Amino acid sequence: MSKMRIYNTLTKKVEDFVPYNKNEVTMYTCGPTVYYYAHIGNLRTYISEDILEKGLKYLGYNVKRCMNITDVGHLAGDSDTGEDKMVSAAKKEKKSVLDIAKFYTDAFFEDMEKLNIKKPEIISPATDNIPKYIEMITKLLKDGYAYISGGNVYFDTSKYPDYYKLSGRNHDDLLLAVRDDVEVDNNKKNPFDFGLWFTDSKFNDQELKWESPWGVGYPGWHIECSAIALTYLGEHLDIHCGGIDNIFPHHTNEIAQSECYLGHKWCNYWIHMEFLNDASGKMSKSKGTSKDLRSLIQKGYDPVVYRFFCLQSHYRKTLVYSLEGLDTATNAYNKLKRKIKTIKENKEGTLNQKVIEKYQESFKEAFKNDMNTSLMITTLYDVLKDEVNNNTKLYLIEDFDKVLSLDLLKDEEIDKDFENYIKEKIQERTLSKQNKDYERADQIRDELLAKNVIIKDTREGTTFEITK
Repeated sequence: MSKMRIYNTLTKKVEDFVPYNKNEVTMYTCGPTVYYYAHIGNLRTYISEDILEKGLKYLGYNVKRCMNITDVGHLAGDSDTGEDKMVSAAKKEKKSVLDIAKFYTDAFFEDMEKLNIKKPEIISPATDNIPKYIEMITKLLKDGYAYISGGNVYFDTSKYPDYYKLSGRNHDDLLLAVRDDVEVDNNKKNPFDFGLWFTDSKFNDQELKWESPWGVGYPGWHIECSAIALTYLGEHLDIHCGGIDNIFPHHTNEIAQSECYLGHKWCNYWIHMEFLNDASGKMSKSKGTSKDLRSLIQKGYDPVVYRFFCLQSHYRKTLVYSLEGLDTATNAYNKLKRKIKTIKENKEGTLNQKVIEKYQESFKEAFKNDMNTSLMITTLYDVLKDEVNNNTKLYLIEDFDKVLSLDLLKDEEIDKDFENYIKEKIQERTLSKQNKDYERADQIRDELLAKNVIIKDTREGTTFEITK
């Protein structure tokens, strides 16, 4: 049997995956900063990480996965500039930071559930780990990797020779690339030194603060992930995941502080997921182009269809988002479900073990080929086209869906949000007809039809039927 092969950002190549312990895999995934709803680009990353965890389990590995919740310390600028994102959101919404954190953490878990993303075994908020940050920073200071300046504690990047290894860049290139974002901090010895602990000397409006040997303050963003991963997954980490925008500076800084703290290599495999773009480029909150899952649901899209849309593209390829693309995915998904429904309604035959093993091996090989989700889905379609009996097909569909998590055998039921969307559209169409705006009324009919909703005008009013 071939080995799992995965692209490692650290080595810049696809390589065999070999965990520290034969059948045990430790996996850390950067969690959300809970100051707003997760946008669908972030959710694409969480979907890919979910497939990775479930796929490794499908191959027979025991996976221990940890994720943080950033509820303090993430500044608006990666170069230790601007106020904490949590503080900014609290001011905007006129709530406490803890209220903001709870609301958007709950919203994030709701999104995960709608997208069939399994909750990691370990989830730890940043605010639960203050003693570990202080312990790590104390050792980094003692060993000469950190320094105190202006009342704050900074990591000295000049003391770590491999600082630019993950990003594949060098000091001058990075300085040129981010010069507009780098604010001069006279407390720092070097431009890319980063904050480990901030006190009132830098930010005096921070709501959440703790006692420390360096004064009352709070941790920097980067130290949080290192400390949480070390606490729950140990000193040798197999896999660290995240979006490609985390490569520099977040993951670069994690490696530097973790390896200087430990005195040895920390993580073997760094796996990064590409951006979700729209026609104008990268979607982001700062540009005002980001969308959250709620906005897709309000437009009538099933969250599982968005998952299907993401899985049709490779995790290392930029995925271009559009409503047309989602419509295409919706039609393909509904067609897939109709085929499976027909198979369910015509169960027959005994399980063909030879066919099962053949397709299971194909499915595994697709996953082991750098997590090729589109090829995994192709294997599913190959099963549906096979002349083997339907009970064997159903066995394989259920087996594959342990990884794909596309609700392939789930009985159809109208999602409440989708039903509300349909009713709102019907009401809008009725008003358009009353206003003699027949063009808009026809557009609404077509919009619903694209989502497999057929509307019928009767004497009692307008009714609808969903064809899946």
